[in-house]
Amino acid sequence: MPADFLDNPFHVDARGRAALTPLDEHIRDLIYQVLFTAPGERVNRPDFGCGVQQLVFMGNSDALAAATQFLVQGSLQRWLGDLIQIDKVAVANEEERLSIEVVYTRRNNNQRQNVQFFSPVTGI
Repeated sequence: MPADFLDNPFHVDARGRAALTPLDEHIRDLIYQVLFTAPGERVNRPDFGCGVQQLVFMGNSDALAAATQFLVQGSLQRWLGDLIQIDKVAVANEEERLSIEVVYTRRNNNQRQNVQFFSPVTGI
């Protein structure tokens, strides 16, 4: 599978060029950007993102997990709906962090994928 997309976060590869990534990883990077970009963070798109990272300052509860599930699903459908179909968003509170699982189908080949993220972020 050719690597045709810039990797996120941007970095230089071993050859001294901009690092590239394949489509599956690119879509994962896009989902990450939607989840962890706070609304108002991007100057030309102030309504972009759902700001999951800001939830660190809220009390972790089942109610927060349910609200986050709707927030994540709506944001992903809005911003990435042309690339992926959201099949399931599952949010669970696990002690001091939220676990966010996104199950989606790529629209170009109907391939189903599953990615999981945590807030606060423990690594990319």
